[in-house]
Amino acid sequence: MTVDAERLTRPRVDALDAVLGVPFPVLDDGFVRVVDYMGDDGSVVQAARVSYGAGTKRVHEDRGLIRYLLRHAHTTPFEMCEIKLHVRVPMDAWRQWIRHRTANVNEYSTRYSVAIDAAQRTAPDQWRVQSSDNRQGSSGFLPAAQGEGLSSAETALLDLARRTYDDRLAAGVAREQARKDLPLSTYTEAYWKVDLHNLLHFLRLRMDDHAQEEIRAYAIVVGEQIVAKWMPLVWEAFIDYRRDSMYLSRLEVDIVTAMAEGRSDRAKAIADSIASKRERQEVEQKLTKLGFTIPWQV
Repeated sequence: MTVDAERLTRPRVDALDAVLGVPFPVLDDGFVRVVDYMGDDGSVVQAARVSYGAGTKRVHEDRGLIRYLLRHAHTTPFEMCEIKLHVRVPMDAWRQWIRHRTANVNEYSTRYSVAIDAAQRTAPDQWRVQSSDNRQGSSGFLPAAQGEGLSSAETALLDLARRTYDDRLAAGVAREQARKDLPLSTYTEAYWKVDLHNLLHFLRLRMDDHAQEEIRAYAIVVGEQIVAKWMPLVWEAFIDYRRDSMYLSRLEVDIVTAMAEGRSDRAKAIADSIASKRERQEVEQKLTKLGFTIPWQV
């Protein structure tokens, strides 16, 4: 049996082709650039419609189908598209990045090559204060006058670390051992290839306001400067259904329902049943965003 194969052309996105290889700066010495990509908005649609079979009518427009897929978490069609990025990122931020294990990664080797002679430095007015209600977060900044001393000490420390490293290499110490005292602020580089579904998951977590500022800076560039050009319809749906959406638990739905019905006492009783202080704060933040006056704070 002979099957006549349809001749296909590779999907091209002019807006992304225009920035292929162009580094988008991040932080003081980092960057993100596109090395290659596979697919476009139409590829997501094509992957979704293949299950309809030959001759099936196109019931939905592309935009509507993409929004339906993302809204209802039909993720497989998004896995058909991939992008490869070249990133230059401080090692401490890279530690968080590499936790997303659903990508193909090849990182710069400091066993094989001399470590990159660059480290992220902090401006005097950018030293963040530890959050009082979030053990892994920050809130506000130290006074710039206080930060001057911290930035000066940072410069001395980084310079000493690099000088020590270079001296070890000059003495003939193996690169794999000479590197052991380099600070986590040292920049590394990597190629990172990921499918669109897992990229959107990365962006949802790392663009969030609660993400660490350094990796959030990278996620914003990847999202707004790259994905928005590559997949404008998917990006629009992502903003609507992931980035700017809100998840409500069963208890939160019950609280919102009670408040909408004017039953403030009922809403307060449900809130009082939440033992976790942090969870209750999150409930209050969601209610405020929805425009409600929180009855137990009045």
